[in-house]
Amino acid sequence: MNVKGLVFSGISCFFLLTSCATSKVPPKTITKVIRDTVIINSKTDKPEMTRAAKLENYNVTTDYYPSISQDERVRFLVLHYTAINTELSLKVLTQKDVSSHYLINDYDDKQINLLVDETKRAWHAGISKWKGLDNLNFSSIGIEIVNLGNGTGGVFQPYPDYQIKKVGELSRDIVTRYNISPFNVVGHADIAPGRKPDPGPLFPWKKLYTDYGVGAWYDDADKYLFIQQYPWDTTSSVFITQVQTDLKKYGYDVPANGMIDTQTKNAIIAFQMHFRPEKYDGIVDAETWAILKALNKKYNPKNNMF
Repeated sequence: MNVKGLVFSGISCFFLLTSCATSKVPPKTITKVIRDTVIINSKTDKPEMTRAAKLENYNVTTDYYPSISQDERVRFLVLHYTAINTELSLKVLTQKDVSSHYLINDYDDKQINLLVDETKRAWHAGISKWKGLDNLNFSSIGIEIVNLGNGTGGVFQPYPDYQIKKVGELSRDIVTRYNISPFNVVGHADIAPGRKPDPGPLFPWKKLYTDYGVGAWYDDADKYLFIQQYPWDTTSSVFITQVQTDLKKYGYDVPANGMIDTQTKNAIIAFQMHFRPEKYDGIVDAETWAILKALNKKYNPKNNMF
């Protein structure tokens, strides 16, 4: 190669190196695949086990390609109220046969208590069922909110704004990380109708949806559209069976027997406390019927289970 060729090559390499040095390389991200399995380390690009066997005679290696056939175990976020004050809530949730992953205190501060690691099962849902799945402790994260519930003369207590801000930010973080469907953000009353009323009719589900993008809510236009279609003959077994079918489609555990039995009425009350809290009497009036129809139109057009 002649001198001119060497000079040209040198200049080309200089500009190439300069270009590489000044170009922005997109940062690697940490991809958490699933708890108890694999995360990708952002610095080394190597998979790391978050929980694995440690054997004396064998090396459990992390140098492998993790299976693509996996997903999150957490499918549901369940909100509760404690019905007692913060001090007692901490004592009960840490020393009794009940627990939750998180506790939202009733103080205007910046603290949220983690009581059970998200990789572990907390005992918060009890006998429960939603979307055909039962024993939701196995597949949910539970948040307990310090609120006296209806323990004060049978009157439900409101939630202060500073408390809802904590719930909103924490819930948004959880549903984002686990990709929880909007209709799988539920109250204890939804998954255990009649047995549990929390978080009660004064919990601001609509605010959680509008301000934080968490949970499900209906579109007003659909609600008004369905109100016009309300059949009014609400005593026929055909109408009641359709209501039961729609409740079950949304997630509630109800039979399809054409009767407003105790199980069905309790589910209607839980539904009303969640989506029409001004009146929760267990009667399927035009507004209740229209909201249920609007929710299924928005979130379950093909009756997807998850």
